[in-house]
Amino acid sequence: MKKIGVITDSHSGITQRQAEELGILVLPMPFYFNDECYYEDVSLSREEFFEKLDSGVKIATSQPSPTEVMKLWDKGLQQFEQIVYIPISSGLSGSCATALGLALEEPYFGKVFVVDNGRVSTPLHRSVLDALELAEEGYSAQEIKKMLEENRDKMVIYVGVETLEHLKQGGRVSQASAALGTVLNIKPVLKFDVGTLDAFKKCHGFAKARRAMIEAMQHDLETTFREWAQKGEVYLLAASSASPEVTEDWLAEIKEAFPGMDVMCDALSLGVSCHIGQGGLGIGCSCRPKRR
Repeated sequence: MKKIGVITDSHSGITQRQAEELGILVLPMPFYFNDECYYEDVSLSREEFFEKLDSGVKIATSQPSPTEVMKLWDKGLQQFEQIVYIPISSGLSGSCATALGLALEEPYFGKVFVVDNGRVSTPLHRSVLDALELAEEGYSAQEIKKMLEENRDKMVIYVGVETLEHLKQGGRVSQASAALGTVLNIKPVLKFDVGTLDAFKKCHGFAKARRAMIEAMQHDLETTFREWAQKGEVYLLAASSASPEVTEDWLAEIKEAFPGMDVMCDALSLGVSCHIGQGGLGIGCSCRPKRR
């Protein structure tokens, strides 16, 4: 039996197949379409999700039940002595707080360590990889939890939105603002920073939104994350809910703007995509956790 295992949820963008390759477990997020429950990457594919989203079917996101969380933890504890569980940011979902409470109870106390480091999508994926690296280096589950949480603010991601329809449905913009924005071809850029998703900039046209995100990322690497960038300890990240062709073009644009830097790109998790819709693009970074 291995000493430390890592579990996350599908908000990380890690598929069940990728999880198997990494040797981790991923808790699939539930979605309700007209009150019928589906599970991300288990009973609901990306293609089916976007078909339903675009058809106007009523969609609702939901937290996983405590029973589902504990069932996966039990499976993990059959393989590992201790678990590092890294769920979606507590600033975006109550599922993290639920997990923190469950981890204080038997039989999980001292065996499951829940990380609340404010991540979702590709930054959450990067945290999983960080946890695996730290475990390989010999750190304990408790130490990994602390190091990832100390690294909480060493991350940012910008997301450009192609359509305002889903932000309107989610209540993030008013119906009037969405209608006006559509007429004026306004494409908002959102900023995900330390656990919350907020408006960052409004751009006329998506080409300008893409440029604005790259410029914001360049500025952050020259200022906020300068120390880590100079040491080569910044991971450049990207995410997309757009077509493969648009995603490839976006990656090429990023690589041209940041020569010599590797870029890890994921399909934007469905939990974020339901608010963004199709055509969304993101860029961000995450810093390597400081070793003790």
